[in-house]
Amino acid sequence: MVQADLYKNLPTSDELPDADDTPVDNEDQNLLPNYLLFLLQRIWADRQDWYFGVDMGIYHTTGKDHRVPVIPDGFLALGVPRRKPGQRFRRSYVVWEEAGVVPTMALEMVSWSPGGEYVEKMDIYANLGVLYYVIYNPEYWGRDKHQPFEVYKRIGEKYHLQRGEPYWMPEAGLAIGRAQGLLGGEIREVLSWFDAEGNRYPSAEEQAQDFQAQAQQERQARLAAIMPLQRMGLTPAQIAEALQLSLEVVEESLGQITPD
Repeated sequence: MVQADLYKNLPTSDELPDADDTPVDNEDQNLLPNYLLFLLQRIWADRQDWYFGVDMGIYHTTGKDHRVPVIPDGFLALGVPRRKPGQRFRRSYVVWEEAGVVPTMALEMVSWSPGGEYVEKMDIYANLGVLYYVIYNPEYWGRDKHQPFEVYKRIGEKYHLQRGEPYWMPEAGLAIGRAQGLLGGEIREVLSWFDAEGNRYPSAEEQAQDFQAQAQQERQARLAAIMPLQRMGLTPAQIAEALQLSLEVVEESLGQITPD
């Protein structure tokens, strides 16, 4: 009741802007957070108690003006519905409409124009109560005198730099870190989720490629078995049935296709 009274005079999500029209500096600022989102949709396909936002405003009451959101490149909130009742999607993440649930993790990606990731935004997320703050800075970490990948955990009222990668977040049952992954048909560095043993969760694209490679290996093994089976006295028709190949494929392999 006290919390409800605290929020009762605040605007609704429909009354708040859902974008600040600030362009991103590079495609990775949208691409990599969305990659994390698509992975979660596969990992937690049977769960409805989480939300991952990409380039979405978080409205909160811990700043100077509740109408001014903080906009991380990505964030993970736990214990909230994937879809709000009566709504297809969120326009923004409004803490007072989420029963006061703040994101568990916020992600910022540093670009050529610094955006206060190491000072101003860190203070905002700490005051908001975000437990984990991840900063990904693959290109300008030397300029900023930081590491390319850093995870901070809120202990007390302050963030403390953590060690280890991938970094395990027990509250989420996931670890986050860098990896070489298949994205858009090319192998490149991505941010990814890992299990408790440090195994990376593959993307749909990678699983499809692995399935295709496995299917090709199995087919090559069946083709290699054609000649030995013929030597054992089996007819092409019997070989085709045993190996689950078409008769045409078996005859072609044996060089026995008869002209029309």
